[in-house]
Amino acid sequence: MINVAHLYKRYKGVEALRDVSFAVKPGELFGLIGPDGAGKTTLFRILATLLTPDSGQATVCGLDGVRDYHALRRRLGYMPGRFSLYPDLTVEENLNLFATVFGTSVRENRALIQDIYGQIEPFRTRRAGALSGGMKQKLALCCALIHKPDVLLLDEPTTGVDPVSRRELWQMLHRLRRQGITILVSTPIVDEARQCDRIAFIDHGEVRGIDTPDVILQRFSAILCPGGLHHAHTDSRPETVIEVDGLTKRFGTFTAVDHISFRVHRGEIFGFLGANGAGKTTAMKMLTGLSRPTEGRATVAGYDVATQAEDVKRHIGYMSQRFSLYEDLRVWENIRLFAGIYGVPERDIAPRTDALLADIGLSEERNTLVRSLPLGRKQRLAFSVSIFHRPAIVFLDEPTGGVDPAARRRFWELIYRAADRGITVFVTTHFMDEAEYCDRLSIMVDGQIRALDTPDRLKQQYGVRTMDEVFRHLARQSQRE
Repeated sequence: MINVAHLYKRYKGVEALRDVSFAVKPGELFGLIGPDGAGKTTLFRILATLLTPDSGQATVCGLDGVRDYHALRRRLGYMPGRFSLYPDLTVEENLNLFATVFGTSVRENRALIQDIYGQIEPFRTRRAGALSGGMKQKLALCCALIHKPDVLLLDEPTTGVDPVSRRELWQMLHRLRRQGITILVSTPIVDEARQCDRIAFIDHGEVRGIDTPDVILQRFSAILCPGGLHHAHTDSRPETVIEVDGLTKRFGTFTAVDHISFRVHRGEIFGFLGANGAGKTTAMKMLTGLSRPTEGRATVAGYDVATQAEDVKRHIGYMSQRFSLYEDLRVWENIRLFAGIYGVPERDIAPRTDALLADIGLSEERNTLVRSLPLGRKQRLAFSVSIFHRPAIVFLDEPTGGVDPAARRRFWELIYRAADRGITVFVTTHFMDEAEYCDRLSIMVDGQIRALDTPDRLKQQYGVRTMDEVFRHLARQSQRE
């Protein structure tokens, strides 16, 4: 169904793809895995007829991606790595629009998407941009399937999705495969790669191996399965830097955050977990002074989040889930801009910039536009910029979404170094191996904190071996409409 032969693609002298060849059988679930910047997205865009290769050929369903692109697009379903829907249209409007573009209707192919759409149909009048991460991905998959394609191209479809929703999405992919749809999917998550029939490992634009998941993951284990991190967990220093009592946020009649209370101490790595829509991001917006609480009280670095929001912002660092850097500025220009915003003394900016770039291995990239950096390097830069002014606390909202295992490990080394310097790290994540790296964890369900303790004590409390099992046990208790 997919035949790629000797593909090359260059961008200003950089070879994104170099002599890439592989074939995908009809009805196969075929995976692509590799480091950030390996060429996966470029390959997807060529297969989806959005880019033309410099040389070589790609055919899908027997149709040439360059010569037969118009006919091929009707046979393809494509879900890009970035949010592919119209955020100001409702769920129902997005689905109807995609169906109309392909000359069909939701009614005609509803049976194909019913298992997925049934979970989001109660929200059919909600704007797509207001959905949780998991719901957005499910809607995007419905829109990619609504014209009943023969081949489905999915570029990291579970980025930003909680473990329960990830599991549901992969169950859907297996059902689609049984219906005869051929699926090509990329993922940075090893457990997802294991669910494919075969996977190809791509690195620096070259396919270095194609085989069953077990063979490839063993062969390239140093890159794809790096060892875990070891860090002496703090037993909480006595100084409290975040104090939350009964914090609540309502939107009309909907209670997004429901009377949560907890304390975080200086130098602690505090994990703030929960399924998509549980209320994590809303709570974090209140703690960072970006949203005013409806009820309750919270202090951050000694400042009240409701009455001293500007003081809170001056004493924290923040790395958001989506926007953290200006991609059309160079690396050093981003550092200089944020240093000025945070009030770093002029005399300190240049030496601190040199030290920062050397510390994260980006000295040779100081004049590179941020948009040209691989995602893993962008994330390291964004984190380092967020603590450039040496704040007491840094808030990280899903900082490693979409990056490969080795890049995630390097990112957590930076977190550990920051904690060792006394910076408190307040982090949300959907990766349960990262949850194990935290000193303490809270898990939100339906706007409330249902569990709060160290990873080891939580596993003991629920009688399970992994944080993934703890998370799934609690997430299944959700009753929020």
